[in-house]
Amino acid sequence: MVNQSSIREQLSTEIQDIYNVLDTVLDPEVPVLTVVDLGIIRNVRKENGTIQVDICPTYSGCPALDVIAIDIKFALDQACFTNSKVNYILDQPWTTNWISEDGKRKLKEYGIAPPQGSPDKGQLGEMDKTIICPICDSKNTEMISAFGSTACKSLYRCKDCLEPFDYFKCH
Repeated sequence: MVNQSSIREQLSTEIQDIYNVLDTVLDPEVPVLTVVDLGIIRNVRKENGTIQVDICPTYSGCPALDVIAIDIKFALDQACFTNSKVNYILDQPWTTNWISEDGKRKLKEYGIAPPQGSPDKGQLGEMDKTIICPICDSKNTEMISAFGSTACKSLYRCKDCLEPFDYFKCH
C-alpha cells in the first residue's frame, strides 16, 4: 500500500527543488533579479510526469518573455528536470506588488529605484511622485523621461548627487 502522505511530501520537496532552480534564472533585462524575485512565476506543478511552470509577463508584449522561457527550460534541464513546459499566463496581470522584498533590495543595490507606493494609480500618477534616489537616498529627484532603458522603467535624475537612475514603474 502506497502512503499518500509520503507521496505529497516527496512532491512538495520536488516542487521546492524546482523553485530553488528557478531562483537561479535571471531576468535578462534586469540581471540582478531572478524570475522568482520578479514574481513572474505564478505556479509550478507536475502533471502527467511533466513539470509545468506558469509565468506571467511584466508587460504584454514583453520582449524578454521568450528568452526567460528558454532560460527556465535550460536551467531545469541542467538540474535534471528534463520533462518541463513553460506556460504563459495572461489572465491575471502582473503587478509590481509581486516583486519580493529581496528583489526590491537588489534593485536598489543595483542602482535602480524599486517601485514605490501603490500601482493602483498607474504610470500617469507617477509624474507627481517623489522617487528616492537609489544611490544617495535623496528625495530631491526629477523625472527626465517617462521611458527608461526598458518599458517597465522611467529615467530620473537626482538633484543632489546629480546621478541619473532608472525607476521601476509601479503597475
